[in-house]
Amino acid sequence: MATAKTEYQQQLRTLAELMIAVSGESVSVMKKTAPAQALKLKRQDEWGLYLEFMKLLFNLTDRVSALYLPLKGQPHFMDNLEDAVTLQLKNALEPAFGSGADQMEIMLTVGAAVADSRRVYERYQFLVTENHPAKDDMLKDFGDRIANVMGIAGNTQISSAATLCASAAIPAIIAILAGDPSPATASGTARASTPETMLVPPSPTAASKPPTPTGTEIKLVSVVSTVAGEEVETRWGLHPRFRQDLSPEDMQQLATLMNRVAKILGERYASVAFSDQWTSWHKAGHA
Repeated sequence: MATAKTEYQQQLRTLAELMIAVSGESVSVMKKTAPAQALKLKRQDEWGLYLEFMKLLFNLTDRVSALYLPLKGQPHFMDNLEDAVTLQLKNALEPAFGSGADQMEIMLTVGAAVADSRRVYERYQFLVTENHPAKDDMLKDFGDRIANVMGIAGNTQISSAATLCASAAIPAIIAILAGDPSPATASGTARASTPETMLVPPSPTAASKPPTPTGTEIKLVSVVSTVAGEEVETRWGLHPRFRQDLSPEDMQQLATLMNRVAKILGERYASVAFSDQWTSWHKAGHA
């Protein structure tokens, strides 16, 4: 076990950071998706939401790790990931609770989340890198659990948002375990406030680099939604130099992904732009 922890130390730490960041950001997305219900949530309810996302992320990471790690060492890796998440979570909670945060209680909480994750999700049999009905069923089950925790069982909007957050984490987990560079943009581009971009894990070397001075960022990809009467138009575009650097195959893959992103953002913007609660957005005419 010690060997596995040493050999995969960087991946364990990055995965733990990713899981904690994804869970926290996803809770924020859920609250923004149902703002009226968010006002009724107590701190215990938000913690329950956080743990539900953590449970699914443990399951997804377990499935992905089986594809990239030796079969014999994979269970040890997951045990070490549980320890890494416990440590990272303790560090994350210290600003709120002080250095007296009980690590044993956190360890028991994470351990219970892992056990519950196995109980709830291991029965679904599918390959995580492929589309499969069982995968869709599991994500739907997860979305329903999130809606239940929020006290709005059967809310399809919350269920869809939760599913989107979970699905967006899979490529990041794969990249970490495959040893690929972080999915974050290499030139430090500004990130839009969407679930998929919020879930990108931090680059292992990002913390050691000084912040880029304001005004030197380059926007490689942009997505814009506009309102004209009763219609919403969503477009995406690339920086011309970035487009030239892409191979035809990469360009095709990026176009497929960005068309999906534009569709999701456009539908989400339309759902709020014409609501009574967000009339100011409608008047502003931007997403």
